[in-house]
Amino acid sequence: MKTIIIVGGSKGIGKALVEKLLANCNVINISRSIPEISHKNLTHHTCDITQNDLPEIKAADGLVYCPGSINLKPISRLSIDDFKNDFEINVLGAVKAIQKYLPILKNGTNPSMVLFSTVAAKLGMPYHASIAVSKSGIEGLVKSLGAELAPSIRVNAIAPTVTDTELSSKLLRNEKMIENITDRHPLKKFLSPNEVADMAAFLLSDSCASISGQIFEMDCGIVSFKI
Repeated sequence: MKTIIIVGGSKGIGKALVEKLLANCNVINISRSIPEISHKNLTHHTCDITQNDLPEIKAADGLVYCPGSINLKPISRLSIDDFKNDFEINVLGAVKAIQKYLPILKNGTNPSMVLFSTVAAKLGMPYHASIAVSKSGIEGLVKSLGAELAPSIRVNAIAPTVTDTELSSKLLRNEKMIENITDRHPLKKFLSPNEVADMAAFLLSDSCASISGQIFEMDCGIVSFKI
C-alpha cells in the first residue's frame, strides 16, 4: 500500500483527493485545519506551511501540494505584499515541502509529485496578475524538477479552471455568476473537486508511469477552444 503526503487535504480539491485515496493508500495530511473525516489509513499533522516546520515523516511514495489563493484585484490595487503572500503560499510552500520530503520520496515505490497551477497562467484574465505570476512559477518548477529528478521521481501539475470549492466561493456566490461562468466555458460547465481529484489520483498512480514534466489543463475548453 502506497503512502501519499497531501499538503492541504482538509478542504476543497485536497479533501476530495484524501477521500478518494483512503481506500487503497495510507494518506498523511498536513494542513492548518483538521479534516472532517477520520479513517484508519489517515494520519493528520496540524501545520501552517508558511509558518511552521513540517513534520518528520519516515516514508512516502507521493507528494501532493494543494494550498492556493485567489486574490483578484486590479494591478493598481495589488500591493507588493500581495504578490509576496501569493508567491509564498503557492510557490515557496511547495518548494519547502519538496525539499523536506525529497529524501524519503527518493526511496519510495514509483514516486511522484503533483502540484497545482491555474488556467490563468495560460489565458490572460483581468485581475489575475498576482496569482498568474505565482502559478506560472509552479509550471516552471514542474518542468525543471521533472528533468532534474528523472528517472526516479515524476513531477506533474494540474491547471484547473474554476472549481466549486470554498476558495472559489466568491466567484460562484449567486445564480447569475454561476450562469455566466458556465456560459464562458465551451463545455458549458466548470469543475467539481472530485473531477480534479480523479486527475491527481491518476498522476500519482502507476498507470501514469510514463508521464512527467506535464501541465494538465482541466479547462472545460476555455483555454483550448474558441467557439
